[in-house]
Amino acid sequence: MYNKFEKLKIYLNRMNEERQGICLAFSGGIDSTLLLYLCRDLNLTAVTFKSAFQTGEEIAFTRKICEEFNIMHIIKEFNPLAHPELKNNPKNRCYLCKKLFFKELKSIAGSYLAIDGTNFDDLSAYRPGIAALIELDIISPLAGFKISKSDIRSYAKELGIEIFDKPSTPCLATRFPYGTELTKEKLFIAENGEKLLENSGFKNNRLRIHGDIARIEIPQADFGLFLQKKASIINELKNLGLKYITLDTEGLRSGSMED
Repeated sequence: MYNKFEKLKIYLNRMNEERQGICLAFSGGIDSTLLLYLCRDLNLTAVTFKSAFQTGEEIAFTRKICEEFNIMHIIKEFNPLAHPELKNNPKNRCYLCKKLFFKELKSIAGSYLAIDGTNFDDLSAYRPGIAALIELDIISPLAGFKISKSDIRSYAKELGIEIFDKPSTPCLATRFPYGTELTKEKLFIAENGEKLLENSGFKNNRLRIHGDIARIEIPQADFGLFLQKKASIINELKNLGLKYITLDTEGLRSGSMED
């Protein structure tokens, strides 16, 4: 594992010299945070895209860590709901969204090397947005050096990065079935419903919303705790405007909307 990271650091230093700088798509997840940490002493510009698809908490974290490391940080406002091709949550939404985001990243990067936090595991998962990265020549160094999510978490823990075990937080549009007309109100319910679950002790959760039905995904090991707290959770979720609350007995899993 360490040999991979040593090679990665050599590569980043070399590209920083050759391209006069690095421009990182910084989401605040552990993958891009590790890259931020490794590039913190280079000529780095971090770019975060702020939209209704991201939580306010994620944006606040990106701002905080860039301030701590004194890194040039650009937060670009983006309204996906203003784009008809995104508003109705099409199956190729991730590709279309990434294409819009990373065109902007390339524009900001100029002569700098434009990179993102795609890791090696992502290459074997359903990640339609990767096609947009390839088309725009965005470099994914973690994937390029075959660095997996477990490698990233282990190394981040060793480096003392406090979010080494942070759960993945895919965009809020993934909480809705394809073809759903997305609105700020629906995205607000998804964001705040998941925050409610997190505050109730379920750090890793998804709230999948099918009309007025909420399908809660949590690890199966947490089912017992959920049953203890279900009355208050159901009441609070209904206060957000949801009518029916269900617990998905298959548990938390990535890409369940693809089933």
